[in-house]
Amino acid sequence: MIDEFLSHLQGERRLSANTLDAYRRDLAALSEWSSAHDVPRLEAIHAEQLRAFIAAEHRRGLSPKSLQRRLSACRSFYQWLLKHGRIQANPAAGIRAPKAPRKLPQVLDVDEAMQLVEVPTDVKLGLRDRALLELFYSSGLRLSELCALRWRDLSDGLVTVQGKGGKQRSVPVGSHARNALDAWRADTGAADDAPVFPGRGGKPITPRAVQLRLRLLAQRQGLFKRVHPHLLRHSFASHVLESSGDLRGVQELLGHADIATTQIYTHLDFQHLAKVYDAAHPRAKRKPSGDS
Repeated sequence: MIDEFLSHLQGERRLSANTLDAYRRDLAALSEWSSAHDVPRLEAIHAEQLRAFIAAEHRRGLSPKSLQRRLSACRSFYQWLLKHGRIQANPAAGIRAPKAPRKLPQVLDVDEAMQLVEVPTDVKLGLRDRALLELFYSSGLRLSELCALRWRDLSDGLVTVQGKGGKQRSVPVGSHARNALDAWRADTGAADDAPVFPGRGGKPITPRAVQLRLRLLAQRQGLFKRVHPHLLRHSFASHVLESSGDLRGVQELLGHADIATTQIYTHLDFQHLAKVYDAAHPRAKRKPSGDS
């Protein structure tokens, strides 16, 4: 039954492989708990039992964010069963997971971003690394989107990618990124259907290889933050929003289905403005301790 549900998610809702794997783990955990607590079938679970399952996972040390995802998987699963007439009510409908603390993403400031992307190109893999970093920062791509790119996906100053849920979007590519990509392609002579960033055997580079390379390049460039692909996406979003104030535009560029996901960057922008205010406004500064 779980396999049937996951096939539905893959075929009709076109969820990513990572999301499907997470749902599979979540529902497997529910199945194991049910077996251990003498619940014969998943369809027979009622709300109090499902609440006990979430509470047990909480006691086991799962974070609020993980509990939210686990409950979301259960809610979707039982909604699917309800739709197909296999149960009479969704036992997860009224259950809420603990709230996760809002964690703001770390970003590079503009100077740090410039320092990172301007890697030397006269060394081995220098042209490729420069093109990869410039494109990440220029267009805010997800790691999976960048790894899957073919040269045919780049044209007329745009890059077209298949995002989450198979949704296609086109994002502008800045002039520095275009120049770096042109230099990289001229060096390789790649055909239109070739991967932009090939790995071993000419296949697309793996996400893990990109993560490791970014970490190494950051160290070489003198950056000691934990640099990873999503950090460049966060930095792209924060810098565009800070300059434009256009939340809807940033939502479209990032490919977020829900603007609430994008709104986290308004908090980053507010933090920046608050620092500027504290540093510049004559009535913002606190009196030194000990003054009357």
